[in-house]
Amino acid sequence: MVRRKNHCAYGFGSKFRRHATSVCEGAPKVFRQRHSQRLIMKISKAEIVSAVTATGTGKALTPASDEQDLRGAEILVKALQAEGVKFIWGYPGGAVLHIYDAFYKQSTIKHILVRHEQAAVHAADGYARATGEVGVALVTSGPGVTNAVTGIATAYMDSIPMVIVTGQVPTHAIGLDAFQECDAVGITRPVVKHNFLVKDARDLAETMKKAFHIARSGRPGPVVVDIPKDVSFKRVPYSGYPESVEMRSYNPVRKGHGGQIRKALQLLLAAKRPYVYTGGGVILSNASAELRTLVDTLGYPCTNTLMGLGAYPASDRKFLGMLGMHGTVEANNAMQNCDVLLAVGARFDDRVIGNPKHFAQNERKIIHIDIDPSSISKRVKVDIPIVGDVKEVLSEMIAMIREGSIKPDNQALGAWWDTIETWRKRDCLKYDHGKNDVIKPQYVVETIWNMTKGADAYITSDVGQHQMWAAQYYRFDEPRRWINSGGLGTMGVGIPYAMGVKTARPESEVFCITGDGSVQMCIQELSTCLQYNTPIKIVSLNNRYLGMVRQWQEVEYEGRYSHSYMDALPNFVKLAEAYGHVGMLIERAQDVEPALHEARKLKDRTVFMDFRTDPTENVFPMVRAGSGITEMLLGSEDL
Repeated sequence: MVRRKNHCAYGFGSKFRRHATSVCEGAPKVFRQRHSQRLIMKISKAEIVSAVTATGTGKALTPASDEQDLRGAEILVKALQAEGVKFIWGYPGGAVLHIYDAFYKQSTIKHILVRHEQAAVHAADGYARATGEVGVALVTSGPGVTNAVTGIATAYMDSIPMVIVTGQVPTHAIGLDAFQECDAVGITRPVVKHNFLVKDARDLAETMKKAFHIARSGRPGPVVVDIPKDVSFKRVPYSGYPESVEMRSYNPVRKGHGGQIRKALQLLLAAKRPYVYTGGGVILSNASAELRTLVDTLGYPCTNTLMGLGAYPASDRKFLGMLGMHGTVEANNAMQNCDVLLAVGARFDDRVIGNPKHFAQNERKIIHIDIDPSSISKRVKVDIPIVGDVKEVLSEMIAMIREGSIKPDNQALGAWWDTIETWRKRDCLKYDHGKNDVIKPQYVVETIWNMTKGADAYITSDVGQHQMWAAQYYRFDEPRRWINSGGLGTMGVGIPYAMGVKTARPESEVFCITGDGSVQMCIQELSTCLQYNTPIKIVSLNNRYLGMVRQWQEVEYEGRYSHSYMDALPNFVKLAEAYGHVGMLIERAQDVEPALHEARKLKDRTVFMDFRTDPTENVFPMVRAGSGITEMLLGSEDL
C-alpha cells in the first residue's frame, strides 16, 4: 500500500525500503498520481528488485518521459533557453536569488547587469524593437518591480513584445506586508498585455510558454510573470517545455476578411485623391516589403507616423514625410484633403490627427487595417474595417490588384500629385543655419544622416525636441533603425535603448541622439556600457533647457519659463571620462563634422559628444494642442 513518499512500500524487509522509496520517486507520472490519490497498489518483492536492478546502480529509475526533478528557477532558465533567449537584462535582489543561482549554472543566456531596473526593461525593449524578438528582463520584488513599471508602460504603449520576470515574496507571506512586498500583478495590470502570478512551480513551464505566446502574437505587448521566492526554490518534476500552447480565451485573428479586402480595393482604386497612412504596426508585423510593393504598384503618396518611420523609404519621392504635430506641410495637408485614406497599422492618435472634430470636417472614406479590433473606430469612425495581421492583409491586397483588371485613375492621380508638389514647395523643414559660432541642432542630425546613410546604422533617441529633430532630419530608409518612445514619451530611454540595440547588433553603428535633460535620467548606464563593452555614440544636443517644455512655455505661456532651464549641468566630458569613456565638447558649427568623424573612428569606445546648440531653437512645423493638423505654426514668425 502506498501512503507517503518516505514510506513508499510496506510489508517488505527494511533492506528493501530504501530501494522502494527510490522507485517511487523516479516512477512514471501515472504511478505518482495514483500515489497522491492514495490508491492501494499491489507491488511484489520481485517487481521492486527487477526495477532496482534495471537501473544498474540501485538509483532511481529514469522514467519513460525523461522526467526529472528541478527547482522552479531551473525550470525558468530551461523555458528561456527553449524560447531561444540569448540575452536578459536585470538586477538581483533577495526574491530572485534562486533564479540568479540558476543563471550562474548555465552558459547559453548572457545576463547583463544594469544599474537601475528601469534601464533593464528599456534595454530589453530596445533589443526587441531592433530585432523583432521578445525582449526579456528580470527584476526583484518591491522596488525592483516599481522601478520597472516605467519601462513596462513604455513597451505597452508602443506594442513591444516583452516578458518581464519579477520576484515576489514567498507565497505564505503574500498579503502580510512582508519586506519588499508589493502587488506586482495589481500594479502592472493597466500597463501589460497580460500578467501571471505563479503559485506552483509545476505551472512554471506552461506559464512561460503562454507568456511568450501572448507577448509576440496578435498586437504584441509586455507580459509580466511574477514568481514567489519559494516557487523558484521548490523542486518539482519536470518533463520538458511544452511544444505548443492552446488558450481558449486568446485567439487573435491573423487573416483578414476577403470580402472586406475586396471592398477596400474597389474604393482605393476608384479614389481621386488617395493617401496611404502607416504606423508602427507595419514594422511590428515585418510588413515593410509588402507596404513598399503596394505603394509602388499604385503610385500613391505615403506617410509614416513617428513609430512607423522606415517602413517606407524616406528617400522615395512618394514619401511625404512624417505627419502629425511636428509633421510636414505636405503630409498633413494630404491627410486632411484626401478622399480615400488607407490606414495601415496606425491608431489615429492625438499627436497624428490633432482635433478629431477638425479632422472630420472634410469628408473622406477610411479603410483601416489593424490586428487589434479595439483600435478600429476608437478615435475616428472608419468605413471599411479589416481586422488581421498587416503583412497577411497587404499580401492579399497585392495579389488581388495583380489579378484584377481595375487600375488607378492616372489622370486624377496626376492632378493630386500636382497639388501635393505645391505643398511640398513650401520646404517646411528649411531652417536658418546661423553663423559658424552657433550650432543648430538640425544641422547635427543632418550631418549624422549624410555620414551614415549608406552605413549599417541605428538611431535611438530620448524624448523632447531632439527626438523630433531626429525624426524630421534623419531620413530612415529601412525599418527597425529608428528606436524611440512614441506613445508614453519616456525620457531616459536613449542610452538603454542603444545598449539593447548594440547588444543585438554588435557590428552596427549605434547613435543615441539625446538632450541634456533626458540623458541624465539613465546616465548611470554608462557604467553598464563599459562593463559589457557596448560602444555606442551619444550625441547630446545640449541647449541648457528642457527644450520641449521651454518651447511650449514660449508658445502657450507667453515665455514664462517655469523651471525649464538647467542651471547646474555637469561637465559631460569629465563625467564620460569618469565612467571610462571618451568625452568631446563641440561648441562651433565648423567642428560638428570633424567631431563626428573622429567619434566614428573610435569603433570600440563609447563616445559622449556634448554639442552646445542654440538654446532658442524650436521645432517647426508645430500644431498647437486642440488645433487641427493643417493649422500649423511654421516658424517663429507665427508665434
